Amino acid sequence: LWLKQQCFGRVIRQPICPNVVMSEKGDKIAFAFGAVAGACAAGALAVALLRAPNQTAQQSEVSAAKLAPVSAQVEPAQQAKASSSSAAPPKEENPVDAPAVPLQEKPEDAPESCPGVSSESAGKSASCAGCPNQKLCASGEAKKADPAVADVKDRLRDVKRKILVLSGKGGVGKSTVSAQLSFGFAARNMDAGLLDVDICGPSVPRMLGLVGQDVHQSSEGWSPIYVDDKLAVMSIGFMLPNQDDAIIWRGPRKNGLIKQFLTDVNWGALDALIIDTPPGTSDEHLSIVTYLQDSSIDGAVIVTTPQEVSLMDVRKEINFCKKVKLPVIGVIENMSGFVCPSCGHEEHIFAPSTGGAEEMCKKMEVPFLGRIPLDGKVAAAGDRGMPLAQLNPGSAVAKSVDTVVGKILSEVDDRSKVDPKR
Repeated sequence: LWLKQQCFGRVIRQPICPNVVMSEKGDKIAFAFGAVAGACAAGALAVALLRAPNQTAQQSEVSAAKLAPVSAQVEPAQQAKASSSSAAPPKEENPVDAPAVPLQEKPEDAPESCPGVSSESAGKSASCAGCPNQKLCASGEAKKADPAVADVKDRLRDVKRKILVLSGKGGVGKSTVSAQLSFGFAARNMDAGLLDVDICGPSVPRMLGLVGQDVHQSSEGWSPIYVDDKLAVMSIGFMLPNQDDAIIWRGPRKNGLIKQFLTDVNWGALDALIIDTPPGTSDEHLSIVTYLQDSSIDGAVIVTTPQEVSLMDVRKEINFCKKVKLPVIGVIENMSGFVCPSCGHEEHIFAPSTGGAEEMCKKMEVPFLGRIPLDGKVAAAGDRGMPLAQLNPGSAVAKSVDTVVGKILSEVDDRSKVDPKR
């Protein structure tokens, strides 16, 4: 009653308008409505006060229930960690030796447990459930070879040596080495070709002095751009209307361009085709290896710098080559040391803290092709699109590139004698 009087009594007694005074009957009706509203408000407040402790308790129970599974998961994990530290560690399986489905056997959108399109259980096993390729694999259509593989083999039938240039880490000078190796092959009076499949970072046109050139198409396919009579080049960089345009493509579109490069470019007869790839192990690498599987690819040259940060990715690259059965021709250690032009002192800018590329090659049983020193003339040659032998003839870096070219030819030709099918 006191609450009703305090909340509503004063308002009711005051006239709504200063010039109008409510009648006694209207005053009673208004008071009655006010009393009812006040009673409802008081009841709602009382109920809220009574329910508050119960809600707090329920929230505590919910919070405890949410935290319980996390604690239950952490505790067994800690117990497992403790028990594993006392027990002998299990023997890790070598990822290279582990049985695996060949990478080209798995469609890009297939699950990790894909048995491979050539497997008898393709499209039929439980792991195929939900895969968008299930019906295709079950029908046997997926087992049929990609016709592009045969087209690539026919197009490159007159190319004697097919060499991929790879790098585990970006920024190690892979494209620079590819360009100078191409110049080196041409300098030995060999017909050489350089194919740039670094789709998103095509620097080959600049490094060979061909910026602004256009690709021409004829009834025989795309014609490569020629540096001179001995060196032909193809790159997506020739097709960009603006050299500063960014290429933002997903895997399937990159794959389509690589297929077109391999099937449509009319290289003619070549003594060596150098294929410059992007760093890492991605769609471009899988596409190249797949399309060249019947074309007797000679192998891969891997470029690295001496420090461990680069070598740790090169080891992955070597394991990738083993997994897809791509021979490793050898490893080149680029930027191996800087020799001061004034005093002759050699400084290892990228220190080989774990022994460098040569030590890694011994452990992984792959050939070491040599070192290319860090020299400002290399950067100048790349910017001006010139061979080092022409820009700085007789220099240590020009001699080292020529030595590497000789070792690559020796490795490739020796393997061809052992395996004439290559």
